[in-house]
Amino acid sequence: MVNETRDAEAALRPDGRGGARVLIYSHDTFGLGHLRRSRAIANALVHEHPGLSVIILSGSPVIGNFEFDSGVDYVRIPGVTKLADGSYRSLNLNMSIDEAVALREGIILKTAQTFGPDLLIVDKEPTGFRGELMPALDWLREHDCRFVLGIRDVLDGPELLVPEWERKGACEALRYYDDIWVYGLKEIYEPLAALDLSRDVERRITYTGYLQRELPQQPSLSRYPKITKSPFILVTTGGGGDGEDLIDWVLSAYEADASIEMPALVVFGPFIDRERRRGFLERIGRHPKLDAIAFDSKIELLMKKAAAIVAMGGYNTFCEILSFDKPALIVPRTRPRLEQHIRAVQAEKLGLVRMLGEDQARRDPMRMAAALRALLVQPRPSDVIVPGLLDGFDVIRERVAATLRRRVAIAEAAE
Repeated sequence: MVNETRDAEAALRPDGRGGARVLIYSHDTFGLGHLRRSRAIANALVHEHPGLSVIILSGSPVIGNFEFDSGVDYVRIPGVTKLADGSYRSLNLNMSIDEAVALREGIILKTAQTFGPDLLIVDKEPTGFRGELMPALDWLREHDCRFVLGIRDVLDGPELLVPEWERKGACEALRYYDDIWVYGLKEIYEPLAALDLSRDVERRITYTGYLQRELPQQPSLSRYPKITKSPFILVTTGGGGDGEDLIDWVLSAYEADASIEMPALVVFGPFIDRERRRGFLERIGRHPKLDAIAFDSKIELLMKKAAAIVAMGGYNTFCEILSFDKPALIVPRTRPRLEQHIRAVQAEKLGLVRMLGEDQARRDPMRMAAALRALLVQPRPSDVIVPGLLDGFDVIRERVAATLRRRVAIAEAAE
């Protein structure tokens, strides 16, 4: 199959520009989730299709901290960030948000025109951030590109998702997309069920299963903390921009209950507030069972080493918990989205994880301490049989291979 695909990719480009091309759009206005998912998909595709070139369009300010496999590169578009009142501003440039979006839109369109992808995979946002993707969609549609919308297993609660998609014109934009991939299982959650979708759109939806993660070949850190030489609990909040309450709760548990035997390593994430991190480090420095690192772009290795995981339960972390088969305690956020909470509730029902609500009234240190002790005797996700649970990459590889074969057939018929 690989040799056939390689031949197909070479034949796909009669203009002599090389093999097949995939463009992945990831708006990345906040956190690491979209970038890490897009990177994992890109790396999986070039492993399966050696002649393939993949470009990731991303607004993440930390994309340069990650390694990409041969055949994968990225174009960094100017970043934007969300403010406390829900509005947005340019992350680094001294310009209005409208100017920043116009600049991003121009870079996206020019990249699409110059790269000339055979397949466009759009992460989560059908129209892009503030519609910035639409000019590129229109141009690519006129140049025989195939479109895929890829969305995580849970987007948000129906009461928020429906008006948001109506406001963005997202449902209308689905007419552009040949396929819609849901990176999860229908038995766990249907993220688009609340939308009034036509039968034609519903027929284009494929539930791939979750995306199984592999271990990086080399660590990103030259030396891991001493605490990792023995069994430890890994505490991770992903990008860290909204994980301060979880970190505080875990530290308070260790400070209040000396009977917690297993130590914990906290990974702050690159977006945590510096002052809060400084305060956390002072508390951690006073406790013999706690340690911390700022960030690890190859956190999969730490997850594999850990005896158990405490996390907020974002999509990528959930995939890694399943992939590395770790007992996990999920403390989901409920603002501004219910995504993590919905996922945690459904996963706990199946017995894949345990969930601990983080409502202010019940953020008792002893409650967290009890949950940490129980975590060490908790069953692993593999103790639950869920058919197709981690089939995501297998399904995606097959779909992309079919797209490439279809493109070759069309090209040959036109000759």
